[in-house]
Order: sequence, then C-alpha cells, then structure tokens
Amino acid sequence: MLSRVWSASVVGIDAVKVGVEVDIAGGLPGIVVVGLPSQEVQESKERVRAAVKNAGYLFPLRKVVVNLTPADLRKEGPSFDLPISIGVLAASEQVKTDLLEEFLFLGELSLDGSLRPVAGVLAIAAAAKRMGIKGLVVPSHNVREAAVVKGLSVFGFQHLSEVGEFLSAPTQYQSAHVNGIEELERNRYSGPDLQDVKGQSHARRALEIAAAGGHNLIFVGPPGSGKTMLARRLPSIMPELTFEEALEVTQIHSVAGLLKDKGSLVATRPFRSPHHSASGPSLVGGGSFPRPGEISLAHRGILFLDELTEFKRDVLEFLRQPLEDGHVTISRTRQSVIFPAQFTLVASTNPCPCGFYGDTVQPCTCTPRSREQYWARLSGPLMDRIDLQVAVNRLKPEEITQQPNGEGSATIRERVQAARAIAQERFKGTNLRCNAEMQARNLRQWCPLDEAGRNLLEAAIRKLGLSVRASDRILKVSRTIADLAGGEALQPQHIAEAIQYRTIDRMQ
Repeated sequence: MLSRVWSASVVGIDAVKVGVEVDIAGGLPGIVVVGLPSQEVQESKERVRAAVKNAGYLFPLRKVVVNLTPADLRKEGPSFDLPISIGVLAASEQVKTDLLEEFLFLGELSLDGSLRPVAGVLAIAAAAKRMGIKGLVVPSHNVREAAVVKGLSVFGFQHLSEVGEFLSAPTQYQSAHVNGIEELERNRYSGPDLQDVKGQSHARRALEIAAAGGHNLIFVGPPGSGKTMLARRLPSIMPELTFEEALEVTQIHSVAGLLKDKGSLVATRPFRSPHHSASGPSLVGGGSFPRPGEISLAHRGILFLDELTEFKRDVLEFLRQPLEDGHVTISRTRQSVIFPAQFTLVASTNPCPCGFYGDTVQPCTCTPRSREQYWARLSGPLMDRIDLQVAVNRLKPEEITQQPNGEGSATIRERVQAARAIAQERFKGTNLRCNAEMQARNLRQWCPLDEAGRNLLEAAIRKLGLSVRASDRILKVSRTIADLAGGEALQPQHIAEAIQYRTIDRMQ
C-alpha cells in the first residue's frame, strides 16, 4: 500500500516542492523517515502516531516507511507533520486520495491532532502558484497569510479530523479569500509623529531627504539631543508600501517565523533596531541552514543602529557589501542562498566617549587621543556609505519651553511622495526605485553638472578628502534635493546643501 502527498520546503526565501511518499508493508510495527530529514522531522514520527490515534483514526500496526523527495535536499521544520499523517491515512485507505495530487499540505501537529501554525507559508504559497498547484491545506492560523496569493485555493483547518473530512467531501468547504489592497489600507502606519519634535530643523531636513531618496543617515550629538527620537519618526514620513513591496516584506517575515497567527500582510515599512551586542550573523543572516538576519528583515524599511560606536567593528564591517549591493549571499557547504537587503541605514552615536564634545552646555572631558580612538571604531569605507552625516545639538532652555511643535509627518510625507514620483518617472524602464540605488552610469545620465556645480564639488573633494564613492553619494543626495524642490537640473545650491552632510566623515 503506497501513497504520495505533496508538501514544500523553504530554501532561503523561496520554496521547493517536496514529495512525501508513504509505504505500509509487512514487518515490525514502526515508522522510518528517510530523505535527509532534520531532527525536527525525525521527531514527527511520535507526533504523527499520537495525532492519528487521537483524531479517531487507526494507526497501522505494520512497518511504515516515509520517503521525502528529492532525497538530496535537507528537510527541516515541523511543517511535514500534516503531509506525513495524511500519507499514512491514505496508504491505509482511511481517507480519499482524489485531491492529493492537486494540493500542498503544511502543518505542525499537536498530540491531540490539532494543527499549529508554521513558518514560511507565504513563500510556499507563492512557489505553489508558480508550480501550477491548485491549492493549499494549512493550519487555520496560517490561512490569511497564504490567501494573499491570488489564484490559489487555500483551506485552513484546526484539526487533523477536519482535513480528513475535507478530503472526503471537498465541495462542502469554501476556500479563504483575502483582499491584499484592503489589508494594506486598514493597517497603515500609526506610530510616532515628527510633530512631537521641537526645533532641530537641520536634522528634520535630513530626515526628509533620507525618506525621499532612500539615503543612509547618521546623527551625531550629545546625550539628550533627540537623536533616537528623530530616527524613530523616520517611518512616519516614508512613502507607504506598495502591494508588491508588501508581498516582498511579508515573505521574508514569513520565512523568519514572525507571521505566525499575526494576519496576512506586513502593511508598514519595517523598522528593525538590534542591540549593539548583536553578532555579525544575526545582522546579515546565517546558520547551518541560512535564515534571514536583521538587514533582510529591514528590507524596504529601516535598520536603526543606536549607539553605533558601541557595535563591534568587525560586526559593522558585515554591512559594507549589503549596503552597496542591496542583497546578501550566505554560502554554506550544502547550499548558498541570497536574501534581499535593500534597506535605509539610520544610525546614531555620541561624538566622544563622554558624549559632550562640542556641546554648548557641558564641557567635554575626553583627550584628543581618546576621541580619535573612539571614532576609529568606524571604518572609512563604512562612513563613505552613509550619505547624510548630521550633527545634532541639544536645545537651549528657551527652545524647550517656548518653541512650538514642528511640522507634522503627514505634510512632510506629501513632499516626500511627490519627490519619489519624480524619481520613479525618471527611472521608468529600469529596476531602480529611489535615488540612493543609482549606479555610476546613472549619475552621468541624470546628474550632469554645470561649470559652477563642478567647481563646487571639486573644491569639496579637495578640502574634505572625499573618495570617489563619497562624491558619487553627494550627487545622489543633490538629485534628491532637486527632486524635493521640483527642479530638473542640479543647481549649485543643491550640491552645496548635499556637501553640508559630509562634514563629519572622520570626526575627531
């Protein structure tokens, strides 16, 4: 007696179709799982045996061999519990087999037969659509996540017995439907507003430029100057996620296991803020079987590194390649996977070990040597990749008590979206989404300089000792400033403002 049930395994942020073959033959009673299963899959033998009995079915008292194909692909996670149990029931002729070729089955089983949510369902649903699979059977907590993929019949159940009843009478059940556009509109950003910030007009302007062009940003200032408060309000002025971007972000979060029982779509731009004790693999992703790290979880959103100089230097060096490429490749002996990592880096740090260098209220107690060692924790190549470098000073007492609140996020977001619309019109026919993603050949095409602008940029390169990469990033920021002003050509004032944000590259 032989049966085959289809399931899937996540590889990176994609999925591969997996066949679950079950054979029941003579021999001592027991279950054998082959096909490169992980420890979690091996443990499914006991879960499946108990769940089948407690769901009201008979577990065959014979030798059960489960083969997971393809045999050279590592299978991990508890999502194979459901397909294995269905395969056992089908091979023992306790359920009908008419739908087994048309559906993928996913789900973890409790000992009482109830279904528990699993990770990576959206990635598997997207792959199933590409493979021509008719539908999915998943735990009820995962049904909204999978139903976001259009053109796929998704059925969610709470118990193994319900799945058996579905296989016997599928016409009595209706597939789930989720309107992704409505989900996005219903769950838009509702966090902190820039209106709460008093003063800091220079820093607010830098936030607006960063949001409009997708530029990396660092705030440098003494404790209490509002660096973290400003950074945490950047999502409030970012353009809203499109449906395609929301699918990308949700797929990554699904693979990471962050969507279990939490709805269907990630509707707001991610804001990830890892602690400064984070390791390199936790930032970029890794593990024996690679999983996305913080930079991938921040895809299409913001990675905020508070107290940047407290991170280990070798950890920060992990960021250099992803910041340039927009993706990270994790290579292991058995496999190599690529995770997307197009994020905006926002960082904050004190100007010196005591924190008060340049402060108008409290004098600095650090020696020049200690300040030099403090800034040596940040390499030149990393600072080159940060487009906007902004000094933030503490507010004066009268500014704290008398100054009214600043401009609201909604008004600023309108200007940001208008600038992004200009950029997207310019980038038609390319895969670019914002000015920060432009390459050298794009700068020659869209950032031509007149004589005054060229002289201004050359003078800045000589005086500040800027690298070619830093000068290119000045042009990108200038392009964004021009877009915010609604101008076509780069003017000297646009370049001059962009140069202002490169003056603390190697602050001593």
